[in-house]
Amino acid sequence: MDLAYSPEYAAFRDEVRAFLESHRDLAPPPMQRGKPSEQAKAWQQLLIEHGYAARTIPKEYGGYGAEPDILKSHIIAEEFGKARVRPGHDGDNRLVPTLLELGTEEQKRTYIPPTIRGEMTWCQGYSEPGSGSDLASLSTKAEVDGDDFVINGQKIWTSGAQYADMIFCLVRTEPDAPKHQGISYLLFPMDTPGIEVRPLVTMTGEATFNETFFTDVRVPTSQIVGRRGEGWFVANATLKHERGGLGDPNQAESRFHQIVEMMREETLDGEPLLSQATYRDRLVALQGQMLAMKFNGMRVLTHNVRDEEPGLPRWIVKLNGCELNHRMAEMAIDILGELGVLYPSKGFGGHRDEDVPYLRDAGSWQQRYMLDLGLIIGGGTAQIQKNMIGERALGLPKEPKVADPRLGGGAA
Repeated sequence: MDLAYSPEYAAFRDEVRAFLESHRDLAPPPMQRGKPSEQAKAWQQLLIEHGYAARTIPKEYGGYGAEPDILKSHIIAEEFGKARVRPGHDGDNRLVPTLLELGTEEQKRTYIPPTIRGEMTWCQGYSEPGSGSDLASLSTKAEVDGDDFVINGQKIWTSGAQYADMIFCLVRTEPDAPKHQGISYLLFPMDTPGIEVRPLVTMTGEATFNETFFTDVRVPTSQIVGRRGEGWFVANATLKHERGGLGDPNQAESRFHQIVEMMREETLDGEPLLSQATYRDRLVALQGQMLAMKFNGMRVLTHNVRDEEPGLPRWIVKLNGCELNHRMAEMAIDILGELGVLYPSKGFGGHRDEDVPYLRDAGSWQQRYMLDLGLIIGGGTAQIQKNMIGERALGLPKEPKVADPRLGGGAA
């Protein structure tokens, strides 16, 4: 069996490496939050022009327009990860593929080009205080008044709402319909009158999430994706892409290479940690998990290119990816020892290492450790993910419902 790349793909890998060698200094620093900087926008545009971002998005929607090619996509991700260079993106990795699949032609032409260029940022209005794991029980309502929906209600854990230009939001438009059938999926600007955003500070010290309140927010009825009352179907298409992004195997591989470099640089009794058997054992275990995720990701990509449902390989991505990222951040902190718990005196995000003596990587590993712990919950908790894998992918019976004593022993 010959697993070597053909001359065509070897030449393409050389092309990617040459690009990175020539242009890597133009890449923005990692872990930037908020609206994309001008540097980030310029970098994204450069990547689109060379086909390293928005590669398969059609040209009429602002993309590069290449035919899907599993190996070329993998080579791009692999080389950017090894070079520790911030890769490009296809815009919002939840909304853009949803619009490509289910949006109208006008919606695709209006929203995809500025989104993939970084000129339009989005947030997701899904979770509510009373509907987290049971998302379909959401109560934010939209009533028709003339040519508008009038929205009232509240969302929570709205990532990036404080700087987003737009929101894709689930609202209940048919209150008398079964809960999964009365939901619609709307798009509207975050500066629409009646929207209030209240940041929520997390244990990282940053306001990553927000509460978002809607009071008589008017949105044209044309700003709907899919048909009225069929938003649950559209939302699940979005969730499919969100979970894949949260467990991105390319990100895991990039982090693994960073850890290897750290183990070469950090020493114990004058010897690099890479020479210590205990640390090597942990590293090899992480490498095995990372490679399993990497090859599973290629399997999912293969199914997607063939327009097939991946099944079990897709269902495990989010659960395994988020837990692996957290374990890698944990190991990085252990490698740094007492220095691993240091963070910038003014909080995370763009502060120089000089802010705190001996600070390494701007405290990014501690931030990742805390953020990744939250992502094990976000986008569907690990427990919910396991239920879905068992029931939907493996065909196991559903979890039995607990008897509710208030109902005389009947199921809750």
